[in-house]
Amino acid sequence: MIQFCRSATQCLQNFCIQNERIKEMTKLALSDEILMKIDKPARYIGNELNSVCKNKDEVSIRFAMCFPDVYEIGMSHLGIQILYDMFNKRDDVWCERVYSPWPDLHKIMKEENIPLFCLESQEPVKNMDFLGITIQYEMCYTNILQILDLSQIPLLAADRDDTVPIVIGGGPCTYNPEPIADFFDLFYMGEGEVVYDRMLDLYQEMKRAGRSRREFLHEAAKIPGIYVPSLYQVEYKEDGTIASFTPVDEEIPATVTKQLVMDMTDAVYPEKPVVPFIKATQDRVVLEIQRGCIRGCRFCQAGMVYRPVREKNIERLKALATQMIEATGYEEISLSSLSSSDYSSLEELVNFLIDECRERRVNISLPSLRIDAFSLDVMSKVQDIKKSSLTFAPEAGSQRLRDVINKGLTEEVILNGAQMAFEGGWNKVKFYFMLGLPTETEADMRAIAELANETAARYYDTVPKEKRNGRCQITISTSFFVPKPFTPFQWARMYPPEDYIGRAKVVNDTVKEQLNKKSIKYNWHEADVTVLEGVLARGDRKIGQAILKVYEKGGIFDAWSEYFDYQRWLDAFAECGIDPDFYTMRERSMDEIFPWDFIDTGVTKEFLKREWNNAMKETVTPNCRMRCSGCGVKKFGGGVCYEN
Repeated sequence: MIQFCRSATQCLQNFCIQNERIKEMTKLALSDEILMKIDKPARYIGNELNSVCKNKDEVSIRFAMCFPDVYEIGMSHLGIQILYDMFNKRDDVWCERVYSPWPDLHKIMKEENIPLFCLESQEPVKNMDFLGITIQYEMCYTNILQILDLSQIPLLAADRDDTVPIVIGGGPCTYNPEPIADFFDLFYMGEGEVVYDRMLDLYQEMKRAGRSRREFLHEAAKIPGIYVPSLYQVEYKEDGTIASFTPVDEEIPATVTKQLVMDMTDAVYPEKPVVPFIKATQDRVVLEIQRGCIRGCRFCQAGMVYRPVREKNIERLKALATQMIEATGYEEISLSSLSSSDYSSLEELVNFLIDECRERRVNISLPSLRIDAFSLDVMSKVQDIKKSSLTFAPEAGSQRLRDVINKGLTEEVILNGAQMAFEGGWNKVKFYFMLGLPTETEADMRAIAELANETAARYYDTVPKEKRNGRCQITISTSFFVPKPFTPFQWARMYPPEDYIGRAKVVNDTVKEQLNKKSIKYNWHEADVTVLEGVLARGDRKIGQAILKVYEKGGIFDAWSEYFDYQRWLDAFAECGIDPDFYTMRERSMDEIFPWDFIDTGVTKEFLKREWNNAMKETVTPNCRMRCSGCGVKKFGGGVCYEN
């Protein structure tokens, strides 16, 4: 098995050896002088294990696939891995990778006029046919402009001609693409495995025929799931809300429908993922076992837009796990799913992995598990004797508020799960909660600390003194709730930063009142970032001018606390005449037209309204396997909707 050393000395040696080998194959975009100046030069040299290099003269489409954040984060992204593999299986396409240069290299590239380049060929992005950007979180929006700027591509789609790549957006943030609509030629709505081939074939045909960029975009907009912002116009009411959102001509569909892979078993999946030179955020093999979630948490966008649940066949998963470990040399494998516990063949899969990985000395990571007897039994088998912490996500401290958000967890279930963990040898538990949820009261805030105290009490009541491995440690983390499109909470209001901090203070003060306070640690999220995320998540096209202004003022890497500057955003909003409170503090009316209403995710607005009303009534909706709630996704013709 291949072993990858992560020590600094050996990594430097490996880098030097690899650098010489690369030089023999291709000219690096960055000189040795620059590479020696910047942090982690291995981010920029390409030629990693399993990366794909082709003869550019033998392909007709060059595709740059970009994650607009630093290499270590981008290399962990499964979606790009899947599309990279799928595109490169075509003989006529060469797909290469691009990531955001860190600020040290960004400065040098601007000063020395070095165009951003693809890792595989080291050629400028501006020479490609397409630049595809996955948009995973709102705080990367300024990095999108960084990518375009360094690539020497006009920032505004309206300013581009036939000499620059077609800029495509995809990923979860495209479920409201409007704040960044001016920067993209088109968006792909849904799962990339479905109609990308059709779009690439269309491009080839039109390229051979000598057709223009504008003509291609017009034809591409007719493909299901493709949204071309320039072909739609928005009218606003006097109060700033949307009056209408319509295509510019009758050939363009008024509604864009998300694309779904209904057969997960036969869907393309990378058997030989690219192995990064330096430690990535998720440094492991990722095995996707299913898509979608049956749970229906009312705050969760992923749980709504990825419906219905579609499972991958267990035999296919076994084969993939073996192939990927052999092809990478990774020492860890992780199951990927919104809720791994709901995979119907989980026990069989886990037992297979335990046997397989024991022989190969590979660790198993099992995220998204419910804390029940089966899960704890599994984790006891796969974790080291020195057990790490267990993670619970109750999201709300009180039963009332958990019913409002449809979490489907009772206090008894949480405490019994913790007790089983303590009896199994764990003494560290992490709890994740949200503050600022709809209908939240001070009693709900205080309940977070009280639940942590009750959990610690279970440890001291359950585990005899002679068997305790020191004091138990209960870590509480709270983030602040952000209403997202296509959730039952998309109508909800938010609060000013000082209000969020006040709510965190209530929790913190209550922790200090608890009997077991020495066993409880409390962390909370940044409030300014939360408010900004709320503006970007539910914003309209008017927000784009502020994003551009922030970038012009030097804003990049807003997802990183050391680079985030809230005042810069407030100044930009003021200069553009935008009131952020309009997007955050206002509770929406039920008949308001949202910027994202033109997208059909399958989940109907009527269902979301019903769930909003159920939340206000504190009524729980059963999960999809217990009872169909009529959300609308049955129209896709498969998945959990048709199991029974």
